[in-house]
Amino acid sequence: MAKSTAPRSRRPSREALLEFIADNPNNSGKREIARSFGLKGDDRVWLRNILRDFVVEGLIEGGRSSRRGRPGLPPVMVLEITGVDNDGDLVGAPAAWKHDVPRPSVHLTGSSRALACAPGDRVLARIAKSGGAYQGKIMRVLPSPPSEILGVIEESGRELRLAPVNRRTRTEFIVDDPGDAAPGDVVVADLVPGKAYGPARVRVRTRVGPMTDARTLSLTAIHEHGLPDNFSDDALAEAKAAKVPDLGDRTDFRDVPFITIDPETARDFDDAVWAEPDTDNDGGWIVRVAIADAAHYVTPGSALDVEAKNRGNSAYFPDRVVPMLPEALSASLCSLEEAKDRACMVATLWLDASGQVTRHQFDRGLMRSVKRLTYGQVQDIHDNDKGGGDENIIGLVANLYGAHKVLAKARKAREPLEIVTAEINVVLGDDGHVERVETVAHIASHQLIEDLMIAANVAAAEVLTEAQAPCMYRVHDQPERERVVALAEFLDSLGLRLDKGQRPTPRMFNGVLRKAADTADAPAVHQATLRAQAKAEYSTHAAPHFGLNLTRYVHFTSPIRRYADVLVHRALISTLGLGSGGMAGTDGTGLEAIAQHISMTERRAIAAERDALARYLATFLADQIGAELPGRIAGVTKAGLFVTLTETGADGLVPMRTLEDDFYQWDEPRHRLIGERGHRVYTLGDSVTVGILEAVPATGGLLLEMKSGGKIDHDAAVSRPRRPGRGAPGRGAPGRGPRPKSKRRTKRRPKK
Repeated sequence: MAKSTAPRSRRPSREALLEFIADNPNNSGKREIARSFGLKGDDRVWLRNILRDFVVEGLIEGGRSSRRGRPGLPPVMVLEITGVDNDGDLVGAPAAWKHDVPRPSVHLTGSSRALACAPGDRVLARIAKSGGAYQGKIMRVLPSPPSEILGVIEESGRELRLAPVNRRTRTEFIVDDPGDAAPGDVVVADLVPGKAYGPARVRVRTRVGPMTDARTLSLTAIHEHGLPDNFSDDALAEAKAAKVPDLGDRTDFRDVPFITIDPETARDFDDAVWAEPDTDNDGGWIVRVAIADAAHYVTPGSALDVEAKNRGNSAYFPDRVVPMLPEALSASLCSLEEAKDRACMVATLWLDASGQVTRHQFDRGLMRSVKRLTYGQVQDIHDNDKGGGDENIIGLVANLYGAHKVLAKARKAREPLEIVTAEINVVLGDDGHVERVETVAHIASHQLIEDLMIAANVAAAEVLTEAQAPCMYRVHDQPERERVVALAEFLDSLGLRLDKGQRPTPRMFNGVLRKAADTADAPAVHQATLRAQAKAEYSTHAAPHFGLNLTRYVHFTSPIRRYADVLVHRALISTLGLGSGGMAGTDGTGLEAIAQHISMTERRAIAAERDALARYLATFLADQIGAELPGRIAGVTKAGLFVTLTETGADGLVPMRTLEDDFYQWDEPRHRLIGERGHRVYTLGDSVTVGILEAVPATGGLLLEMKSGGKIDHDAAVSRPRRPGRGAPGRGAPGRGPRPKSKRRTKRRPKK
C-alpha cells in the first residue's frame, strides 16, 4: 500500500476517493481528483500510488496490475448486488474484478440501507471476514455507472455535444456519431470505449424525439429511469388469446348493480362498488367491492407473469401510461367496463352502525358494471340528486354514501395520519403541448372510494394473516426518533408542541396538524410532518401500517397496476380454495426478494412520474421568464430556498448566491435562513413572491429569484446543534451580500 509522505490532514480517505470515482466515472482522472481535493506536490505522488493500489485491488479500472496470488478483499470496496439468499439478506460481489478466479460473495446483513437495494445496484461497503466467509455492511448506495446516456444534442463550435437530461449529471459528452439525430433532439447514446480518464465520447443509439414536442418529455422520463415499455411477443400473444371465463364454479354477481367510480381521465377501471342497508343489523350496511380477477389471466410462471413481476406496477404520465399488463388486459378484459361480463374477485363486508366490519367473505365470480361514473358525477348526484333522470343510479349512490357515513365513524375512531397534500394535473392539448395546469380538488367521493378500498384491503389482510399464508404485506414503519426530534424543534419555533419523548402515534401528529389548521403555518406544518415519516414498502412480515394506523394491511384492490395485488389475489385463491391460478409453491419462498424488487419498482415509477411532471411544468413556464409569481417555501437548504409556485405546483430553487441583500446563515433544525445584518428570516412554509430566471424543459429545472417575502426578526438566532461534536449548523453557504466584519482578537502574552 502507498505510504504517506505528506501531512495526512490534506488527504482524502480511501472511502472518499472511491466515492468520488464512483460518482464521476467519466471525469475521474488523476488531474480531476487532485483538483477536486486540492492535492499538490507530494500529495499528488501519494494520489498516484493510491490509485495504483486501487487498480491492483480490483477496485477501479485502468493501468497495469501486478501479479498476485489468490486475492483477498480490502476492508472497503464497491460491490454489485447479485441476489438474495434464503434468509432474505442481500448478497454482493466485487463490482470490478480482474482476477482469474471467480468473484467471492459477500453477505450484506444488518443494514437499513439494504432495503433500498436491488440486484444490479452498486454499493460502497465495509468488508470483514468471519469463519472463512465475507460479511459486509453497506455504507452508501452508489449511482450505477452509465452504460448509456440520455441527453439533448447541442452544437458546440465544430462538434456536437450531449448534455445529460439528469440534473445531477454535469458532465457533457462528445458525440462521435449522431445517426439521424439533430441538435435539439433527445437521444439515447452509448459510451464509446476508450481511456479510463479524460473526456468521454458517445454514439447515438436511439432518437427519442425533439425537445420542441412536449410528448417527448414523458418518453425522456421513461428512458431515464429505465421503465420497461415493450412487452415480449409471448406476453402479447398470451394477452391476445385471453378470454372471459365461463361461470363454472364462480359466483354469479351479474345481477348486482355495481358501479365504477374513477377520475375523468382514468384509463382502466379495476374496481366497482355496491352497498345496501343490512336488514338484520340496525344501522348496519352490506358492502361489496368487486376487483378485476387479474390472477385468472396472469398465472404463475407465464410470460405475462414474468413481465408483470419485472415491471412491478404501472406508471402514469400526462400523455401516456406504461402499463404493468398489455392493453388487451389492462384496458379490456381486466377493466370493469360498463355492461360487459368480467371475471372478478368480490369482497363482501358486513358493517355495524359504528362502521366496524363484523364479518367478511371473499368470492370469485362474474360481474357486470351497470354504470361508469366519475368522482365529480357521483358528488353531483349526491349533492343535487342529479342522476341523469335515472332513479336507480341515484339510489345506488345514496346507498354508497350511507355506508360511507358509518365507515367515516370507524376512520375517525381509528384516526389515521391526516396529512394533506396537493395533486397536480397537467392537461395537454390535441397537439401534445401543455394547455393548462390545475390542482385536483379532493372531494367527498374520493374519500368514499378510499374508505371502501381500505376496508376491503384490511379484510384480505385478516384472512391471510389468520391462515398464516405466505403474503405480500404493505407496511409503514413509525418515524425514526431523530426525525421526530427535528420536527419537534421546528414546531417549537412556531409555538406548537410535539412530545418527542413518547412513542410516536398518528394521533400525536394529528393533534399538531389540527392546532395549525387555518393558520399561515398550516402548509409548513403539513410538509414538515410528511417529511418526518418513513416510506411505506412491501414485506412478507406482517408489520403495522403507521400512516393508516392499522395492525395489518395488504394491497388487494388494484391488480391491473400493482403486482403486489396479484400476489394477494393468488394467496386468497389458494387459502380459500377458489380455483386455479393460486399461489405457486415457489412463490412463498421467493416472496421477500419480490417484496424488495417491487418496492424498488414503485420508487422507480414515482421518480419517473415526478421528473416528467417537472419537465412539463418547466415547459409550461418557459415562456414566462421574468414573470413574478406567488409561491411558498417548500425546502430550506444550504444551497438556497426551494419554492413551490402556488398556481402550478412547480418546484424551483432560489440559489443562496442570488440572495444578495445580506449574508444568510442556515438554521437547519428550524428550517430557515437568517440574515445577519437585516435580520430577514425565510422559513419553511412562508409565502413569498419569486421571479422566474430560467426554465429548462430538458431537465425540469426551474431557477428563481426572490422578489419579496420573509419576515424581519431581530431576535432570530441559529439554533444550537442537536448532537454534540457536530459543530454549529449555522454558516451554510452565504449570499453575496457583504459579510460582517469579524472581531479582532487581542493576542495574549505567554505566561512566564
